[in-house]
Amino acid sequence: MKLSDFKFEVPKKLISLYPTENRDESRLMVVHKATGKIDHRVFKEVIEYFNDGDVFVTNNTKVFPARLYGNKEKTGAKIEVFLLRELNRELRLWDVLVDPARKIRVGNKLYFGDSDLVAEVIDNTTSRGRTIRFLFDGTDEEFFKTIDVLGETPILKEYIEREVDSSDRDRYQTIYAEHVGAVAAPTAGLHFTPHLLKRLEIKGVSVSPITLHIGLGTFRQVDVEDLTKHKMDSENYDIPERTVELVNRALDGKKRVVAVGTTSLKTIESSVTANGRLKASAGWTDKFIIPPYDFKIANSLITNFHLPESTLLMTTAAFGGYDLVMKAYQEAIKEKYRFFSYGDAMLII
Repeated sequence: MKLSDFKFEVPKKLISLYPTENRDESRLMVVHKATGKIDHRVFKEVIEYFNDGDVFVTNNTKVFPARLYGNKEKTGAKIEVFLLRELNRELRLWDVLVDPARKIRVGNKLYFGDSDLVAEVIDNTTSRGRTIRFLFDGTDEEFFKTIDVLGETPILKEYIEREVDSSDRDRYQTIYAEHVGAVAAPTAGLHFTPHLLKRLEIKGVSVSPITLHIGLGTFRQVDVEDLTKHKMDSENYDIPERTVELVNRALDGKKRVVAVGTTSLKTIESSVTANGRLKASAGWTDKFIIPPYDFKIANSLITNFHLPESTLLMTTAAFGGYDLVMKAYQEAIKEKYRFFSYGDAMLII
């Protein structure tokens, strides 16, 4: 498919700046693949579509406050450092984006507030990308605590055009977040509450995690018309044995396996056995799913409403079928659904 196949206009007012007051009271569009029927519901009603033996696969990555503000040595110039991924924990090496990039050169030292945190730029990676080494004498726990204090929640200001506030620390995080490492939230999971998870459990629906540490590459602009030439950044993942057991039991029993978010979907489709079952594994994936694609594991998907020409939309279209998903998006615009990270949800079933 081509990039232009995913071009359409979303009114700016439909890009949600804040989440709903209650997580599970966002709107939910339900798209039935077999019939093309579309239901308009509230997210907490998602439970009505699932039964005993079904499995929800969630991404339990935890967003850390990846945006740091500091000053350049000698000149004191203000700089922004966005932490992308940890390269080496022992050496405290990180891939980062810097702004303004023209002022940040190899050998520069960067200071962060009144803390003991100092970084040295050791390599250029892209026009805005750098590799830096943090100079910090404390333990790993103390290092991440310092980052947590100094850092800002990394909501994407290019699309959510407002300043970050204290509420984002809680709301830009799933309630089941566990393993620190993401610079963006798995936003389909933002709609779940403890009460909704308990109701699913009572109904016999299992909720089981994988981990995919989401990087900014997930949101990187696609700049090639031929989508097969787009290269995704690698992201670190882990699929535990317990999740594999539950998923494969569901598949064997002809039950529903629900990927909560395109990140969960990508992860489980990155580790498939020859006979079409999920296998436990850990490593890196740069999988890019576009139409047409034969899904082996998930047969249902919960996802948010994504922006035009985004890789997330392309993966959603691969799952639901291009024509049906694009029809659903036009319906969403007509019905004024809220788009992007803090927006409403879609269930494709």
